[in-house]
Amino acid sequence: MKLTKTRLKQIIREEIQMLNESRTIADLLAPGDLIVHSKGLTSLEGAPKTIKGKFDCDNNELTSLKYGPTEVGGDFNCDGNKLKSLKGSPVSVGDWFSCEYNKLQSLKGGPTKVGSWFGCNNNELTSLEGAPTSISGNFECNNNKLTSLKGAPKSVKGDFDCGNNPGKFTEEDVRKVCKVGGKIYV
Repeated sequence: MKLTKTRLKQIIREEIQMLNESRTIADLLAPGDLIVHSKGLTSLEGAPKTIKGKFDCDNNELTSLKYGPTEVGGDFNCDGNKLKSLKGSPVSVGDWFSCEYNKLQSLKGGPTKVGSWFGCNNNELTSLEGAPTSISGNFECNNNKLTSLKGAPKSVKGDFDCGNNPGKFTEEDVRKVCKVGGKIYV
């Protein structure tokens, strides 16, 4: 299912109906946000190229981020889809970027600039190549298939979590590849 103007209008009608049942207007449309999670989408075709707020397309049936926004001023959430690649991700995300619970094997094609936290845990990552070089919040790559930290960010101001991977990393291993300002979880 594509994100056509007709489908977008239908989603908004459905959200308004849910709003009348249990949610507040702030949950639906905060200024500049586009929330299309759990809508059965298979494509982002028709999505705006720039989102001033957050973009949430989690828990759909997406296999690609093609046609998605190229710039997001707030959060970007594509968790719980069927993504194998981050190709088509926004180049820049103003706040956090989350691509958890997909089938990613690489971070190549992902954003080069992330304002705060970056979450790529619970995937099938074998490499961190393609990760942003600097993150001002936390970096979470736990629960993957990592045997190396090659490609890890050079700087993480928050915590760095690489636990539960086949590579049994030590705090020293992490500090060799990344300057971490917070705690390290191995």
